[in-house]
Amino acid sequence: MKITACLSCVLLVIFSSQSFSQNSPRKSTPIIFDTDMGPDYDDVGAIAILHAMADSGQINILATIASTKYEGVAAVLNVFNTYFNRPQIPIGIPKGHGLELKDWQHWSDTLIVRYPHKIKTNNESQDATELYRKLLSKKPDHSVVIVTTGFLTNMADLLNSNADKWSKLSGTDLVKQKVKHLVCMAGRFPSGKEFNVERDAGASINIFQNWPTNIILSGFEIGSKIKTGLPIIKNESIKNSPVKDVFSISIPQSAEDVHGRMSWDETAVLVAIKGYRPWYNLEEGKIIVNNDGSNSWDKNGKGHFRLIEDSSPSVVEDLINHLIQHQPKKMNSK
Repeated sequence: MKITACLSCVLLVIFSSQSFSQNSPRKSTPIIFDTDMGPDYDDVGAIAILHAMADSGQINILATIASTKYEGVAAVLNVFNTYFNRPQIPIGIPKGHGLELKDWQHWSDTLIVRYPHKIKTNNESQDATELYRKLLSKKPDHSVVIVTTGFLTNMADLLNSNADKWSKLSGTDLVKQKVKHLVCMAGRFPSGKEFNVERDAGASINIFQNWPTNIILSGFEIGSKIKTGLPIIKNESIKNSPVKDVFSISIPQSAEDVHGRMSWDETAVLVAIKGYRPWYNLEEGKIIVNNDGSNSWDKNGKGHFRLIEDSSPSVVEDLINHLIQHQPKKMNSK
């Protein structure tokens, strides 16, 4: 089967670039997931992949952090973490400035009503910047992978942060010491405007000028060719699933989603966990963000790496469709 062949490939994936060498399969990679979790719903596929990979022992999810602050986003994140039997995962929210964009399909409201979650309001979550500093301060040097599938608000606040009770280092120095690399669903290449970059252009400019580690970019053009969600909707064996519910609610509401939703965020998470081979190559350069949020690509730049397709998008599409159907591991009853 096509999916079986694809999964065989993914189990053998290794990074082919020394800058992004993969951890030993026996050692789970610590990952922080930074997401806008709405207004789009590819974030839902992304968090499902994260938990699927955590269940296989490949990663350790340190935190799920929102880059938007609409009321209820902390509860939504807690819904997914609880569903996948990890209700203890810390949740962060930008407590100062920040965008308040949410889904127009009302799937987030539905999940909060339908599924269990202990965190009810954003006030019950932690400040995003403080949570980053707390988590990073406790991890080995150059060990943490951060993946962003939303605005770069929290990343900029982290860089701008000062020494505190968690670390004597500035935000920039803390990132430089503790972060392995940053993976972002961000940008449109070779040039254009992309939502995550454009909506908080100031934060995007700050990050892409000053972030002290390598950055991998999954651009708009990568995920736009990958349509997912229909198989989980049609899978009658999956019941009472917030992941299935989101796709079931949202896909029928937009004509452009008739073949499935474009999968930008899922590609970033997949690459953050498994590496870019065999699906992509990397092109080194530097993303340049203008004041209006538009971006271009400087091929002579250093430190940024954008994904370039090296296999059919249908291969990644099949893999993502398989992973987002992952069901929670059964807990041992006492």
